[in-house]
Amino acid sequence: MRVVGIDPGLNITGYGVVEGDAASARLIEAGYLSSDERDSMPARIKTIYDDVLAILHESKPDAVAIEELYSHYNHPRTAIIMGHVRGAIMLAAAQCGVPVMSYPATTVKQSLTGNGHASKSQMQRMIEAMLGLRKAPEPADVADALAVALCHLNEHTKPHASRKAMKIKKAARKIERP
Repeated sequence: MRVVGIDPGLNITGYGVVEGDAASARLIEAGYLSSDERDSMPARIKTIYDDVLAILHESKPDAVAIEELYSHYNHPRTAIIMGHVRGAIMLAAAQCGVPVMSYPATTVKQSLTGNGHASKSQMQRMIEAMLGLRKAPEPADVADALAVALCHLNEHTKPHASRKAMKIKKAARKIERP
């Protein structure tokens, strides 16, 4: 399975293309897109859209994975801007016929580290290990994009039999305890 992970941002949009499954993933490409702060909002959104469309045409992914929208209540403008960027990314994917999966940050962290509240450094170390990298991808937006792509691989390429076996083992342990 080939997945494009995207960490949306108006100034910097990180992306990462990974291929494989839950047991073994390899990095195809990673980087970031940027828009010019001097441009109008519509021009910046179009730049991101055009760049994402080019990545999707070139990489031919099976899916796009994107982090769900989150904004602190003190910064509602950030959520609105991120909604615009996410919309452009989703439109590009839809035009390419590529399904989009959205994951909360806690799910991404849980999927990679087993801890839904893992630190940035824990996440970066796990990305390095899973992809066999010598150092953490930079900027952080690229690492975040790779994390969401790896989360998608983890969530969609695990054998169902293993999940069922794990549930059975957990249930058996609960029964055995007094």
